[in-house]
Amino acid sequence: MIGYGTGVQWVLVLLLSSLVVGRQITDDLIRLPSDHSSILDRVFHGSDKFNDDSVGTRWAVLIAGSNGYWNYRHQADVCHAYQILKKGGLKDENIIVFIYDDIAYNEENPRPGFIINSPDGDDVYAGVPKDYTGEDVNVNNFLAVILGNKTALTGGSGKVVDSGPNDHIFIYYTDHGGPGVLGMPTLPYLYADDLIDTLKKKHASGTYKSLVFYLEACESGSMFEGLLPEGLNIYATTAANAYESSWGTYCPGEEPSPPPEYDTCLGDLYSVAWMEDSEVHNLQTESLKYQYELVKARAGGPDAYYGSHVMQYGDVKLNKEMLYLYMGTNPANDNFTVGSDHNSLRPMPSKAVNQRDADLLHFWHKVRKAPEGSPRKEEAQKQFLEAMSHRVHLDNSIKLIGKLLFGIEKGPEVLQSIRPAGQPLVDDWKCLKTLVRTFETHCGSLSQYGMKHMRSIANICNAGITGEQMADASAQACPTIPSGRWSSLRGGFSA
Repeated sequence: MIGYGTGVQWVLVLLLSSLVVGRQITDDLIRLPSDHSSILDRVFHGSDKFNDDSVGTRWAVLIAGSNGYWNYRHQADVCHAYQILKKGGLKDENIIVFIYDDIAYNEENPRPGFIINSPDGDDVYAGVPKDYTGEDVNVNNFLAVILGNKTALTGGSGKVVDSGPNDHIFIYYTDHGGPGVLGMPTLPYLYADDLIDTLKKKHASGTYKSLVFYLEACESGSMFEGLLPEGLNIYATTAANAYESSWGTYCPGEEPSPPPEYDTCLGDLYSVAWMEDSEVHNLQTESLKYQYELVKARAGGPDAYYGSHVMQYGDVKLNKEMLYLYMGTNPANDNFTVGSDHNSLRPMPSKAVNQRDADLLHFWHKVRKAPEGSPRKEEAQKQFLEAMSHRVHLDNSIKLIGKLLFGIEKGPEVLQSIRPAGQPLVDDWKCLKTLVRTFETHCGSLSQYGMKHMRSIANICNAGITGEQMADASAQACPTIPSGRWSSLRGGFSA
C-alpha cells in the first residue's frame, strides 16, 4: 500500500505534469514518466529549456554577401534573422554576424540608423553584433569561422564557431548568386566546391551534432546539387533550384509596398518567408519540414506567375527535427500550436522583383523621383546607364565566345545546356575558376549580374576547352579591357 507521503508526492507530480504539458507541450507526443523529472526541474529550478545540456549549444552564422544601398535587403534579412535568434534565447557569443554595414547610415537611407525588413516592420539593426564588417566580409573569414579556425582569420571580432560534438549549428547566407557561386562584397566569390569541402572538414572534426543551412541566392540549389552527400548530418534548404533566380520582395511598386520614401527592396521572398514564420510560431513544436513546406508555398506556389522552387539537400531526414534545436524559440509564442493557423504567413505579393534586377529598379526609382536637372537625377541616370551597359557587354561577350569556340549554331546550345538533376555544375572546379579568371582578364569582372553566366563557363569546361583556347576566344571577343567600375583591373577577380 502506498503511504500518505508517497501518495501526496505522486498527486503533486501528476498535477504539475498536467499543468506544464497543457501549457507548453503541444507536439502530441506521449510523455514517459522519466520525462517528469525534467518538467519538474523547469518548474522548481527555472532551468533554461532552450539551453539544457541535452540540446547542446546553439551556434549561428549569419552572412549578407553584398554591399551597396541597392542591396539593402540582404543586410536587412541578416539583421532580422539575428533578432529572431536573440529572442529565441541564443547568446551573442554564439551568434556570428557578417554584414558590410554600409546601409544603416547610408546617405540614401531615409531613416538613418534604422533598418527594416518589411513595410510596417520594426528596426532590426539595433543590437546586432558587427563581428565582420567591410573588407572583413570575405570568403576566407567565412570559412574559417565555420571551421572554428581563429588562426586563419584576417580581421574582425575573432569570434568563430567553437562548437562541440553535441552542438547544433545554423548557417544563413543571403546574397546574389549564380550557378556554383555565391557573391561577396569582396573578391573572390565563394564557389560551391570550397563550401562543400569546408562542410566536410567540419563534419570530420566531430564538432557538431547536426547543421542546418538556409541559403538565399539565385541558382542557390547549384551550391549543393550533386555535391552535398548524405551522412554529414547536414540539412540544407535553398531559395531556388540549380537553374532559376530567387526573388526580392517588399519592393517599390509591389503590394504591399515599402514606405514611399524607400526606393529599394526591403527583403527577399524566401528569407522573409522563413523569418516571418519563425516570428509567430512556437518553434518547439514546428519542424524544419513544416517550415520548409510553408516557405515553399509562399516563395513559388503552383499558381504563381513568378517565384522559385525552394529545395532540400543533404540529410533530408533531419527535417523532422524541431526548429528550436537551431533557433531557440520566443517564449511569447509558447501557446501557438502548429497547424492552428496555416495562413499565418502573408500571401505572395502582387508581384516580385528578380534578384538580378533589383539594382535597376532602385536606379530607375531614383531617376523617377529626383527633380529635373538635379545632381541626384544626373547621378541616378549615370548609374542606370552604367549598369545596363555592363549587362549588354557581358551578355554579348559570352555569346560571342561561345560562337568562336563551338560555331554559330552550336555555340548557344552548349552555353545554355543544363545538366540533369543530381549532377554537379561542373566536373573540374579548378578548370571553372581558371576560365573565369581568363574571361575577366580580357572582358572585365562578371560582377553580381554576370554570375548568371557561370553555367556557360562551366559548360565550356565540361566540353574540354583549354585555358589557351578560352584566352584566344576572350581576346577576340573583348579586344580592349573595360575601364569602368566593373573592370577587373580595378576590383580583381571573382575566382
